[in-house]
Amino acid sequence: MVKVTIIGSTGIIGKNVAFTLAREDSVDQIVMFSRPESLNKAKGETYDMYDALAARDIDCRLTPSAEFEDIAGSAIVLIAAGVPRQKGMKRLDLASTNAEIVAYYSKKIAEYSPDSIILVATNPVDVMTTVALKTSGLKKSKVIGVGNHLDSLRLKNYFARQIDINSSEVHTRVIGEHGDHMVPLLSSTTIGGIPLKYFITYVELDIKGLVERLKTAGNTIISKKGATEYGPAFAISNLISTMLTDSHRILTVSSYLDGEIEDVEDVSLGVPAVITKRGVAMIVPIHMNDIEKEEFFKAAKTVRDVTNDVLAHLDL
Repeated sequence: MVKVTIIGSTGIIGKNVAFTLAREDSVDQIVMFSRPESLNKAKGETYDMYDALAARDIDCRLTPSAEFEDIAGSAIVLIAAGVPRQKGMKRLDLASTNAEIVAYYSKKIAEYSPDSIILVATNPVDVMTTVALKTSGLKKSKVIGVGNHLDSLRLKNYFARQIDINSSEVHTRVIGEHGDHMVPLLSSTTIGGIPLKYFITYVELDIKGLVERLKTAGNTIISKKGATEYGPAFAISNLISTMLTDSHRILTVSSYLDGEIEDVEDVSLGVPAVITKRGVAMIVPIHMNDIEKEEFFKAAKTVRDVTNDVLAHLDL
């Protein structure tokens, strides 16, 4: 029986991930974990989801809970709890407040479900990934941040829509910080198997506009509807399913680096990794041009500086 726990299950991201994941065949039980004062809301969410799932003859078990004993035996525990980003805020603005929340839950996960993989969605996700790693004491392969997975999907979609082709023909990736210092790997992007630098000699593409749109995507959505929900939820459930099915796909997640990419270390950043049921099986080597390397180093410094401040605040 495959069990997944979602901490922060009554929030916009948490409940959307639960509903998206419940409709897939990879999970048997989802623990909708919440604070005691939000337990009734969690129960209401499960009742509503059950009504919808009945229309598809889906039997996934949804368990609302505020008891840590109920997370025991989870294959994956998603931490989606925290203060959400508001209009105009940068993800790094949330660091200190959300670090205390992530640290608390990471310790509890290590205590009650030590064999699980911790998947971090709370922003700023790269900083929070290191917080979860340091406070849980788990191996770094089993503490993963959502990282640039959504950013990579967004860029793939932008290219496909601008050229009017199927998105499966676009192979691109975004690394670095999930934030202002994200790094689109344009030098290794291919469209229909053709390197982007050759493809753009035949098709007019507003590359600069696409990258700017990518970097402001979250704030654009928040300014118009108040929160991002469908994109993050599907990206996260996709990542969870990849682990549960042991698919060995290469996805761009936030992982703690020990020099695997350009000798960068002591920081969690979005990098391509082979994802399995054991977590990160391998960080994949990548090629960057000089500009991309410089931006990646900037991302590392920015995230590391904030992470060190947060860890000092937590006395770690």
